[in-house]
Amino acid sequence: MNEEDVVIGLDSSTTATKAIAWNNKGEIVASAHESIPLFSPQPNYYEQNPEDWWMSALNALRSITARINPERIKALSISNQRETFVPLNEKGVPLRPAIIWLDERCKKDVEWFSKKVGTKRIHRITGKPVDYAPVVYRLAWMKRNEPELFDAIHMICDVHTYLTWKLTHLFATSWASADPLGLLDIKEKKWSLPVLTALGLKNEQLPQLYCPGTILGTVSPGACEITGLTKDTLLIAGGGDGQAAGLGVNALLEGYAYCNLGTALVAGIYGIRYRTNKAFRTMMSCSDSGYYYECSLRAGTFAIDWFIKNILFIDPKEHPGIYKELEESAQVIPEGSDNLLFLPYLCGVMNPYWDINARGAFIGLSSAHTRGHMYRAILEGIGFELLLSLNAVEDSIGRKIRSIIAIGGGSSSSLWCGILSDIIGKNINLTATAEASCLGAGIAAAVGAGFYQSFQKAAANMTAYKKSIEPDKKKHLNYRELFRVYKNIYGNLNKINISALL
Repeated sequence: MNEEDVVIGLDSSTTATKAIAWNNKGEIVASAHESIPLFSPQPNYYEQNPEDWWMSALNALRSITARINPERIKALSISNQRETFVPLNEKGVPLRPAIIWLDERCKKDVEWFSKKVGTKRIHRITGKPVDYAPVVYRLAWMKRNEPELFDAIHMICDVHTYLTWKLTHLFATSWASADPLGLLDIKEKKWSLPVLTALGLKNEQLPQLYCPGTILGTVSPGACEITGLTKDTLLIAGGGDGQAAGLGVNALLEGYAYCNLGTALVAGIYGIRYRTNKAFRTMMSCSDSGYYYECSLRAGTFAIDWFIKNILFIDPKEHPGIYKELEESAQVIPEGSDNLLFLPYLCGVMNPYWDINARGAFIGLSSAHTRGHMYRAILEGIGFELLLSLNAVEDSIGRKIRSIIAIGGGSSSSLWCGILSDIIGKNINLTATAEASCLGAGIAAAVGAGFYQSFQKAAANMTAYKKSIEPDKKKHLNYRELFRVYKNIYGNLNKINISALL
């Protein structure tokens, strides 16, 4: 390896593609950002044109190769938005727009299909308790609602597969990208025959599976011509953005958990042993071994944006200072938001209750409360939910977390990170780079290109922390008292079946 050599982490997320060239120390050499359009043809339906994934990736790569010598780029690897898919026909043309992870159209198909396989059995095979997040339920929706298109499926692609095909003409993906589809036997690392049979699918309709860090091939001549990459550039198997983020902050270390404060709040704890429990969903690690015991709340920063747009009726694009205004007003409000609590189940709840019909709520709202109180209560409610989830994971795996590594857009808020630290009672570490998923893909590429002989060595050398936030002991004690109230809210509200009353 030459000191000038770099690898590219290509992160294809929900709204944009980020391409970053990393050196072997995990330092950014060049970066590019290209947006991806998102469409909502009707309420709770969310789609994308898969060609937009490719054009966004293409433009990002072209921007990188225009700024650094392409000969320096030894490999690239992909991090991708999870629980998103597109079906292709035999000519490789999309049969319909891609259905992405935000989409809720399959809710009514979840019970039907999970019972067809067996609810306990599908959890045991895929590592996922029954919930509408995995792609398998969107495929069940497609089978029932678009049978002609379903019967014409030649290849089912996650985002990793689609971009791999565009770059190399190979239908291939990594374990850590295939896993969120809900079609994989993740202990055996192969497509699940019982799940495929229940859907009426065959192995041939799914991409080849590879361990993260494996060389998939080299960039095709046609892709080289339009991206600026060389014919010797290796494409290395990467992983879903959640697991890639865990690698990108070196959460492989025992005692650490990563927490992505993004649109959804996702936290994960690494372990070498395959386990299943309703306290978490089991995800394959973006490394050569191990799993993440992962907690997920769909309404992370989504809840903040919902509050600003639908309650305050403010468009952040027209009033970008609203976030700072809310932070400043919430900063002077004491912990507990003057006895106002928020249950962040705007999009149902995954772990630990797995209730797709759960609803959010403000509890204790009075005429004395302001928008600052409500904003702080949202931040605290998400913090209480994280504590509830992490406690359940710790109890189920018999292991304690010493520290949490915060990433994602929300980690830029010192107020929120301080609140999380005070609620959970643990240090919150902030990373040197905000692009953890992109770095995780870069680490996988560095291993595949031979920069390092193991994921552990690569992660240790390519990751770094810039700051650690310690909990305030007095505030933590106050939050502990409030948490005793918070953890009973769902059970009490669940006794009131709002749907039955209407």
